[in-house]
Amino acid sequence: MAVTYAVTNNNELKIKYEAKTDAPTVINFTNHAYFNLANSGDIQNHVLQLDADKFTVADEDLIPTGELRNVQNIAFDFTTPKTIGEGITENQGGFDTNFVLNDNSNSLRKVGELSAPESGRVMEIWTTEAGLQLFTLDFDGSLFGKTELIKGYAGVCLETQNFPDAPNQSNFPNAVLRPDEKFESETIYKFKVK
Repeated sequence: MAVTYAVTNNNELKIKYEAKTDAPTVINFTNHAYFNLANSGDIQNHVLQLDADKFTVADEDLIPTGELRNVQNIAFDFTTPKTIGEGITENQGGFDTNFVLNDNSNSLRKVGELSAPESGRVMEIWTTEAGLQLFTLDFDGSLFGKTELIKGYAGVCLETQNFPDAPNQSNFPNAVLRPDEKFESETIYKFKVK
C-alpha cells in the first residue's frame, strides 16, 4: 500500500492511493484533514455544494443500514450551494454522513466545492471515489490544536471514500481487493480565490 501526497504549482493538494494484496482484503482509504477557509472563526458560514443526490442512511451508532435516501428538500441537500450552518440548523446538529456521489464511473471528476465568502477562498473537491463523508466537528474541547483546545465547528472534513460498511451491504460498491487486482484512487483539493 502506498499513499502519495503532492502539492502542485497550481495550488492543488493531490492524494493518490495504491494497493495490492496477496489475499482478499477489505479496503477503504480516506484522508481526515480538517479545512477552514476563513480568516478566523468556525465553518458555519462556509458555502458547500456537493454533486450527490443521495446519502447512506445510518443507525444511532452511525452504522449504515443499506438504505440510500434522496437528499432533496432535507438537511442533507447540498446539491445547490448553501451554508454548512444552514444544514446544521436543519439537521439539528452536525454531520457525520456519507454522500453518494452522482457519477460513479471511477473517473476523476469534480464532486464538490467549499467556499468562505468572507475570505474569498474556494476549494474544489475532485475524486475517483464513489462517496464523500461530510464531517463537521460539532463538539468543544476534546481536541487540541498547536496551542489551544479546538472549538466546535472549527473545521470540516470532506473525506472521499468508498461507502462505510460496504462489505456488509450488497448494494454498496465493492470494497474487497483481490490478489489479481491493483487498487488506485485519487483525490485532489484545488484551491483558488474568487
